[in-house]
Amino acid sequence: MTRTKRVRIHTFGCQMNVYDSERMVELLAPLGYVQTDRDEDADLILINTCSVREKPEQKVLSLVGRLSPLKARRPGLLLGVAGCVGRQHGEELLARAPALDLVLGPDRVGEIAALVAEAEATGRPRVAVEDEEDPGRLFARGVPGGAAPSRFVSVMKGCDQHCAYCIVPSVRGSEVSRAPEDVLAECRALLDAGACELILLGQNVNRYGMGDRGLPDFPTLLRRAHGLPGLRRLSFVTSNPGDCPPALVRCFAELPKLSPYFHLPMQSGSDRVLARMNRRYDRGRYLALVHQLREARPGIHLSTDLIVGFPGETPEDFQATLDAAAEVRWGSAFSFMYDPRPGTRAAGWPDDVPPAEKARRLAVLQEVLHRTMMEALEAHVGRVVEVLVEGPSRRGDGQLSGRSVTNYVVNFPGDGALAGSLVSVRVEKAARHSLLGVPVKGGA
Repeated sequence: MTRTKRVRIHTFGCQMNVYDSERMVELLAPLGYVQTDRDEDADLILINTCSVREKPEQKVLSLVGRLSPLKARRPGLLLGVAGCVGRQHGEELLARAPALDLVLGPDRVGEIAALVAEAEATGRPRVAVEDEEDPGRLFARGVPGGAAPSRFVSVMKGCDQHCAYCIVPSVRGSEVSRAPEDVLAECRALLDAGACELILLGQNVNRYGMGDRGLPDFPTLLRRAHGLPGLRRLSFVTSNPGDCPPALVRCFAELPKLSPYFHLPMQSGSDRVLARMNRRYDRGRYLALVHQLREARPGIHLSTDLIVGFPGETPEDFQATLDAAAEVRWGSAFSFMYDPRPGTRAAGWPDDVPPAEKARRLAVLQEVLHRTMMEALEAHVGRVVEVLVEGPSRRGDGQLSGRSVTNYVVNFPGDGALAGSLVSVRVEKAARHSLLGVPVKGGA
């Protein structure tokens, strides 16, 4: 009989990393591993990493340092780093952190059980970050478990766009699309296991199938997934505005289960900066796309990413970003100071916006963004929204938490047995980043 062991996974970064962490838990189950949220209880600790910005990378290395004394007290504990930092630094990580037993890149997630079994048997450190172009191996399809109402499904990996600031092509590799039959088979299995919402994932998910004439395009894949029995909601992330054909916009008008939420990173409102970033669209094209999406699906929640202080960004360029924020009025936004990443084109340019000025610009931008985000949240007050209940709220006090069809967090009082169900909630208040409400009688 297999001894029960415990695995603790720390996940940093994007939804793709969340998906990979879920797959690792599933793939380790045959070795007797169950998940724990306590480092002290774990027999295996995996840190699934992000290197898109320097700060998350520093957090990961700091966490490895904090866990090293725990491993010293418990020699049988295995400690590993997975994900983008693993692929970026490889063998170097073992030299910097001798406590590590395992380093693997994002394309080796499917081999996690074999790699852990090897580490258990030999006690020797193992680095597995080779870039092998085998599409079947790149996508780890685990065994759907539990009854989580919302599940991620990876449909493509990598990116060929080489934006000047972005390290993703270096750590995630070239674009590879997954066979549609495999995607849909995993979707069916997840729905059969109790999921009712599917979120299709890719570094630039709109480019699904573009590099292979034998594959359908992304709008076609969306339509096929939309027709699966048991599906209640469908969404996707992340997209480049340069790859949003009219067929994708029409999906928001024609597919009722496609959530009215679209994360559409603009990065800058300045055409000059966008060109230096190699983003492949300009301000006019972005604004036209926003208009088309809102016309196709009134009330759609548009979110974005924005960078301030990119090399060469002038006060006029920054003002163009502020103007774009005021014009688009995103419902949510993620904004950052430019952070040079090794191996990118921009890393070789002078980082000529002083740190204090970057911080000032970020504060000014976030003030504008906060006003439009609060307007979007407050517009929900008085409405009845459908909430997919995820579980207990962080607020406590018997509150439940879930997400509206427009991807806003909604907290409301309710019985924990409602987890995984769709509940109608009347919104009574807008908080800073969420909505508060009460369930409508008979609305489950």
